[in-house]
Amino acid sequence: MAYVLAGGRGSRLKELTDIRAKPAVYFGGKTRIIDFALSNALNSGIRRIGVASQYKAHSLIRHLQRGWNFFRQERNEGFDILPASQRVSETQWYEGTADAVYQNTDIIEGYAPEYMVILAGDHIYKMDYELMLRQHVDSGADVTVGCLEVPRMEAAAFGVMHVDEEDRITDFVEKPADPPGIPGDPDMALASMGIYVFHTKFLMDLLRRDADDPNSSRDFGKDLIPYIVQNGKAVAHRFSQSCVRSSKEAEAYWRDVGTVDAYWEANIDLTDVTPELDLYDRDWPIWTYSEITPPAKFVHDEEGRRGAAVSSLVAGDCIISGASLSRSLLFTGVRANSFSQLHEAVLLPDTVISRNVKLTKVVVDRGVVIPEGLVVGEDPELDAKRFRRTDSGVCLITQPMINKLDL
Repeated sequence: MAYVLAGGRGSRLKELTDIRAKPAVYFGGKTRIIDFALSNALNSGIRRIGVASQYKAHSLIRHLQRGWNFFRQERNEGFDILPASQRVSETQWYEGTADAVYQNTDIIEGYAPEYMVILAGDHIYKMDYELMLRQHVDSGADVTVGCLEVPRMEAAAFGVMHVDEEDRITDFVEKPADPPGIPGDPDMALASMGIYVFHTKFLMDLLRRDADDPNSSRDFGKDLIPYIVQNGKAVAHRFSQSCVRSSKEAEAYWRDVGTVDAYWEANIDLTDVTPELDLYDRDWPIWTYSEITPPAKFVHDEEGRRGAAVSSLVAGDCIISGASLSRSLLFTGVRANSFSQLHEAVLLPDTVISRNVKLTKVVVDRGVVIPEGLVVGEDPELDAKRFRRTDSGVCLITQPMINKLDL
């Protein structure tokens, strides 16, 4: 059984998570962030999946109901959405990642899976979990922890594994100032991906012990994994051993799109001629809710009023009416009107770009109507007063920000 932790807000995404949880944030033109973890599970052969939700979960739950309702109980498949529902106590919501599993132990034990794959629902990557499961069984580990190999000093933002020559974890340090290197490769460190494999009975016993500990913060990374490192056998699984790459992907791809800058950059990177993430790989499809939409349409062919797109991704039901796009990504249902210019713009579904608009280096939230003549990306001071502008110059635009403009 795959169990996806999808309750987090993702506050570093600022206004993008005002009305939706981070796993429900749109990504890549058609999908949501959570679709990557779920697609990995499905493509890995896992047909029983649970998703724990908590923060502002309606958008996420609606997406899961629409796009992930094809599992059939008679084939021993299942897909459970598990909002925080105070199953353990009438006053207790999910108090941490471990508690989000513990509170649903009765549901999990009802299915009686032999192994549990615990997943974070808020990262972009392609990975075959079956290879990690095999390593877990072959090594006899109590827990197998998915790890990224990252430059040592970049690992200071993660939970870091200190391992021996056989990748057994000897120490687990949360966000260390001086991360330990990998044996034989001291310039690199192993950072936790928030992916864990357990034998189900062991995990249930561990969760009950943790629930009885009044000093626990009910968190896998802070409490459960360090406990196993000290008292059991914890083994690291390197992402490079199970990442899924097409012939066009040179490097193992993993991104935490948890800031506005990282989110914008990961979306815009998809417009490259050969992007680092191949969404066109039919051997490892990213499943999602596919709306029934007409094709994208480009109209007008006059000088200065030409519906055109260069190095851009344009989803279905978009109408580019006399506007020009370059290095931009448009989700479903965008309308871009005459004489407007969009460069390095990420436009979420149902955005409307009025006439004579000029947008550079922006993320525009769903359903925003950009008023006629608005220019963003040329005057940093003015942009910062009006919108959410990052230090690197990306502007996040929402409808409440537009409503406050004195135009």
